[in-house]
Amino acid sequence: MREIQFREALREAMSEEMRRDPRVFLMGEAVAEYNGAYNVSQGMLDEFGPKRVLDTPIA
Repeated sequence: MREIQFREALREAMSEEMRRDPRVFLMGEAVAEYNGAYNVSQGMLDEFGPKRVLDTPIA
């Protein structure tokens, strides 16, 4: 079994589901332009585009 960081596991799981189901999207504070907290969503904006990876306000 390979060892990866928790953030990598999160990114892989989210990306896998987004590839599998076009209805799945990611939205949150700074998840698009700034790659989310600790870069969890790094590369997802490039792969899935701005209609499926959305930045939202903090409040």
